[in-house]
Amino acid sequence: MIVRNKDQRVAVLVDVQNMYYSAKNLYQSKVNFKNLLDVAVQGRILTRAIAYVINTELGKKNEFFDAVNSAGFETKEKELQIFAGGAKKGDWDVGIAMDAVRLGNKVDSIVLISGDGDFKPVVNYLQQSLGCLVEVVAFGKSANAGLVEQADDFIDIDQNQAKLLFKERKTSETRTAK
Repeated sequence: MIVRNKDQRVAVLVDVQNMYYSAKNLYQSKVNFKNLLDVAVQGRILTRAIAYVINTELGKKNEFFDAVNSAGFETKEKELQIFAGGAKKGDWDVGIAMDAVRLGNKVDSIVLISGDGDFKPVVNYLQQSLGCLVEVVAFGKSANAGLVEQADDFIDIDQNQAKLLFKERKTSETRTAK
């Protein structure tokens, strides 16, 4: 556990794909991004809040992007890559890591909202080279154990479900399929 005070400057970086699929697969729920930002900031000075999204609708904006923006996040988006064989790829790992490094010397703490173990090297760099605190917010059930251990603090969404998740509404298609 770390000490938080109102004068600390924080940047919040959200791996939206990681959060979306973890919430969906573990709890058949969606993430409440507004409450997530409040939990991440905890009354400190918010310098940047960036949500990294994959646009699967080939350039079309949708309600999800609007909801993330209205929750207080700047969004960075990229298109889903679809390869000749049908394989799909959509992640922001390198982009998130680069922004974390760029912001690390401008803030006291980086709040990484992801359980992806691929972020361990950047967490180590932020801590050891820049002296930046790194807090991780993720689902404890699916977060990489090494990432959780390496973080200066960990907030488990599994323990905060009532505040951070809401159940998906069933569409008429879903209801008739059962």
